[in-house]
Amino acid sequence: MNCQTVKEGIDCVFMSKRGCEFNGGMCHTVIEECDGCNKIVEFPTGKYCSSAADPAAKWVRGLCNLATHIKKEEKVEALKVNPLKASKRAAGNI
Repeated sequence: MNCQTVKEGIDCVFMSKRGCEFNGGMCHTVIEECDGCNKIVEFPTGKYCSSAADPAAKWVRGLCNLATHIKKEEKVEALKVNPLKASKRAAGNI
């Protein structure tokens, strides 16, 4: 059903015939951590996330998994080389 509270005209999974069934009866506005994200949509009632009804809940355990403005750092572990095996391999290739 289409939202009839804060995001009028947008298809919403929380809307029913009785109204918005999300916690508090409507979606929550974005928080500071969301600034710069491509999923922010501005409505006359404020700025809201197009993917999450409560953006603050997405940031509780660290980074939001839907954030487009955050680059996740990949951990590159250096391979541990046994020096004895490395010297034997090098000696065999000479």
